[in-house]
Amino acid sequence: MISTISRRYSLDEYRAIEEKAEGRNEYRDGEIVPMAGGTLKHSRIGGNIFAFFKFMLRDTQFEPINSDLRLWIPEHRRGVYPDVMVFDGEPQLNGDRLDEVLNPILIVEVLSPSTADYDRLNKFRMYRSIASFSEYLLVEQDEPFVERYTKQAQGWLLSDFSGLELSISLDSVSIELPMAEIYRGVVFE
Repeated sequence: MISTISRRYSLDEYRAIEEKAEGRNEYRDGEIVPMAGGTLKHSRIGGNIFAFFKFMLRDTQFEPINSDLRLWIPEHRRGVYPDVMVFDGEPQLNGDRLDEVLNPILIVEVLSPSTADYDRLNKFRMYRSIASFSEYLLVEQDEPFVERYTKQAQGWLLSDFSGLELSISLDSVSIELPMAEIYRGVVFE
């Protein structure tokens, strides 16, 4: 039987590595997990959503941030890079860290075949430990389909949207997000 020795990293070691890394890595309570590169569809979809939020939320208290900024989830000791986050007011930094935030109200993940289950289950469970977090969008790449979870008094409510003619009413930021804007420029096979 062959055993694999897995190195565990302190949070400080991870942060030092991440500051110099060419790619991005998630931190999972001692593990450093490289993030796979995205596809053209993934980039277009994430970019479309960010651009739409940036335009529609200008001159409001809401601020969208793209996937360059790390979200720190203290309860789970995880550092992750959601595709898009929106903040109500100034993003709360994690102590003196300028590269980690703590308080998104809305998170968007563009699903990839390799990450869809992780985004739906494990990441969503961890995101729910964030007190400010109240809305979650899971966006498919290969068809116009979005799952929207909204925080309710009794738990999380799922609504799904299929087709380019629909719009998603986002309670957390009080805007409508048209499916056609999410998938602008995306070609489905």
